Amino acid sequence: MISQSLRDFENSLGSGGRVARDPISLYGDDHEKRGDTKSPRTVLLLQGLMGRLFRRLGQELISSGHTVYKVNFNGGDRMFWRLPGGIDYRDSLEEWPDTLRSIIAEKGITDVVLFGDCRAHHMAATAVCRELHIPVHVFEEGYIRPDWVTLELGGVNGHSTLPRDPDWYRRVAAELPPVPEHKQVPSSFKRRALEGLLYNVADVLSRWYYPHWANHRPWHPLIEGIGWARKLVRGKERRKRSEKLVENLLASEAPYYLFPLQLASDAQIRLHSPFASMTDALMMVIRSFAENAPDNTRLLVKEHPLDNGVCDWREETRSMATMLGVADRVDYMSWGDIVPVAEQAEGMVVINSTSGTLALAMGVPVIALGQAVYDIADVTFQGGIDRFWDEATPPDLATFNAYRRVLVEKCLIPGGFFSDEALDKVVRHAVARFEGKRLLVE
Repeated sequence: MISQSLRDFENSLGSGGRVARDPISLYGDDHEKRGDTKSPRTVLLLQGLMGRLFRRLGQELISSGHTVYKVNFNGGDRMFWRLPGGIDYRDSLEEWPDTLRSIIAEKGITDVVLFGDCRAHHMAATAVCRELHIPVHVFEEGYIRPDWVTLELGGVNGHSTLPRDPDWYRRVAAELPPVPEHKQVPSSFKRRALEGLLYNVADVLSRWYYPHWANHRPWHPLIEGIGWARKLVRGKERRKRSEKLVENLLASEAPYYLFPLQLASDAQIRLHSPFASMTDALMMVIRSFAENAPDNTRLLVKEHPLDNGVCDWREETRSMATMLGVADRVDYMSWGDIVPVAEQAEGMVVINSTSGTLALAMGVPVIALGQAVYDIADVTFQGGIDRFWDEATPPDLATFNAYRRVLVEKCLIPGGFFSDEALDKVVRHAVARFEGKRLLVE
């Protein structure tokens, strides 16, 4: 599959320049302000998640009668698009705002859609769209886990306009109907890793064609691709080690706190937290645990399921814990479902990870160290991390449920990114949301 896809990609680059720019499509934004969102929209897709998300979204929008264009910034974008309406952007970041203004005017763009609002090209695009009064719809991992995806108008996480007032959520939720039930969706790490590897290889092979492209991620794509390949090869070993760790930890009945790592490339760390990197955050959490947590407690550090394997976080954790004198009380989990370990934890420490909402839904105390949309009084611990280890209190579930209900209404859709079934659900609900419809009943 990979070799054939790369051959098709190389042939497209060698056959004469830019992708065809035939129209294809999208929807309306805040339907209370924009009027009839059922009328056809002309949508511009920017960068999506590495993989098939935006291709599937484009197909669904086209079949719903909208028009779609897609900007490809590198070979990975182009290879996963493979639909009409593609626009190759080959110039510099400095020239991008003026080019975007021209695209919007020439194509009659009504809406812009992107994944992750902190990438350099996306931040510049958001500023242009604000100037031109073009709504920007931002995809991101779901605020609520599992089986939800974020699709929010204007920005996510630290850029979200959602308030932090618990009374507001309680008041608004009281006026909303119950959320329609939806089924869980499958998710494949193997698929995610293979799509990431394929995307990065296509990026490397096409750098000559996109001479000004600079990845928003901190590694060369070849290095990242090697990291994904290494994780795939070591998958069996990582599973066995983590399964044994979790089995022993739960059997011991030792009280423990959970710290799920976020991706080192996550802009939510760099832009929406007090930390310069995930390494700084890990050191601060382990240090606070060593100095303030009760002696009979443990700290479980969990690797992010989409970590690319470039950094050896197990070794980083071991080294820091040894230096701070708590190596015998700090564990590292490199693989596995977070649910069983979260529901038995004394509390969860997060920066602004959506894992925090998973714990809150279970009634587990949570402290957020960054700008998290759910860092709200009566929901998360507000007393600082040094006090958290001794004084952590569970969330007020009535307030959290009100918060969750409002999120579903305003910026969540059911589904996921890493299986065909999950993507089908996401794109159907995304188009329905664009058109001002309520969640579809499953």
